[in-house]
Amino acid sequence: MLGGYSKQFKFDNGYGASVVCNSMSYGNSDGLFEVAVTKGDDLCYTTPVTNDVEGFLDFAGVAEILEKIKKLPKVEA
Repeated sequence: MLGGYSKQFKFDNGYGASVVCNSMSYGNSDGLFEVAVTKGDDLCYTTPVTNDVEGFLDFAGVAEILEKIKKLPKVEA
């Protein structure tokens, strides 16, 4: 519906990420990406990584955020 790029990541700690570049994402007009932290299937705004989406990211910026999410403590059941 929005066109562009969308990829979901899942990590063993229970967190994940949504990486997008589409007509509604921050930085899309410059070919940059937006990353949101996920927990399960929901967006998560309560991590030390960020309390919002992170936009205007190049490939290196996306990789940095993904690494931070991957290193978060495991989600408690």
